[in-house]
Amino acid sequence: MSTALPVLYSFRRCPYAIRARLALAYAGFACELREIKLRDKPQQMLEVSPKGTVPVLVLPDGKVIDQSLEVMLHALQTSDDGNTGDADGWLQPTTGNLSNMLALIERNDSFFKGALDRCKYPDRHGAEDVAQAALDANEWLDTLEQQLAATGYLFGQNPSLADMALRPFVRQFAAIDGDAWAAKPWPHLQAWLQRFLDSALFAEVMQTHSVWVAGTSGPVVFDGTRPSNNPE
Repeated sequence: MSTALPVLYSFRRCPYAIRARLALAYAGFACELREIKLRDKPQQMLEVSPKGTVPVLVLPDGKVIDQSLEVMLHALQTSDDGNTGDADGWLQPTTGNLSNMLALIERNDSFFKGALDRCKYPDRHGAEDVAQAALDANEWLDTLEQQLAATGYLFGQNPSLADMALRPFVRQFAAIDGDAWAAKPWPHLQAWLQRFLDSALFAEVMQTHSVWVAGTSGPVVFDGTRPSNNPE
C-alpha cells in the first residue's frame, strides 16, 4: 500500500489557495506543500493542471483536484484513512444546508470577486467601472452584514464551509484601505473577519514557506499535530 502523501501546489496569498488550505488544515488532511511563484509556475504543476492556477491537489492515485471549492469538499468529506466524515460540522450548518452555502459561495466567486478585482486594481480599469465595482462590493458586503447579524456566522451558530470560503476574499477587500474598512457600518462583518484573522487556524495556513524547487520534497503540512482543530 502506498504511503505517498497528496501534493498541494499553492501560493500563500491567493484567496482560493487560502480557503483550500483552511479546509485541509481543519480536516487534518496531511499533504506535501509545494509553494509556487505565480510568475514562474513549475512544469510539474502545469503537466497535471494546464490551467495554471492554484490550488492544485494531486492525490496519491493520480487524481487531480484543481478547483478550490472541490479541494475544500474533498478534505472535509474524506479523512486521512479514507473514511468519509464532516470534519466537525462545516458541512452541516445549524441554519440552511449545503445547497444554500454553495449558492452563496458561487455568488461570491462571480459577483463579488469581479468587483473586488476592480477595486483592488483600479489602474487596470476605467473610472466608471471602478465606481460601479465599489457599489457592487458594498452591496455584497451589506448583504453579508445582514446575514451575520443574527448569530455572527453566515449559516447558524458555528463556522461553516461558507464562512471559510468567503473570509479570504473579504480579507482582501478590507486590506485595500484599512481606514475605510474600519469606518464602514458593518460591525458584525468586521467582527466576523477579525475572529478569523486572530484564529490559530488562519495563522497555521498563512505560515511562510520557501518556494518549492523541482526534485525536492516540500514540507509536510496539516498532519494533525497542532494543539486544536477549533477554527476560532
